[in-house]
Amino acid sequence: MTEVPVGVAAVEESPKSKMVALLLCFFLGYLGIHRFYVGKIGTGILWLITLGFLGIGELVDLIMIIVGSFTDSEGRVLK
Repeated sequence: MTEVPVGVAAVEESPKSKMVALLLCFFLGYLGIHRFYVGKIGTGILWLITLGFLGIGELVDLIMIIVGSFTDSEGRVLK
C-alpha cells in the first residue's frame, strides 16, 4: 500500500476519460451528454431540459473539465 504524505489528500481517479468528457461537453454540452457519461444523471436531465442552463452551465463545465476540477458522480477526478 502506498503511503500518502501528511496533509495531502489521496485523490482517487475515475475510470472515465477526461478527453471523452471534454469532447462530449464541447459538441453536445447543451444536452448534458457529458454529465450522463460521468454518471451525474440528475444534473444531466437538468442540462437536457434547460439546454445547459442556456449555455452558461455548459461553458462552466467545459472550463472545469479543462482545468481538471470536474469529477464523476462519486467525486473522483477524471483520468
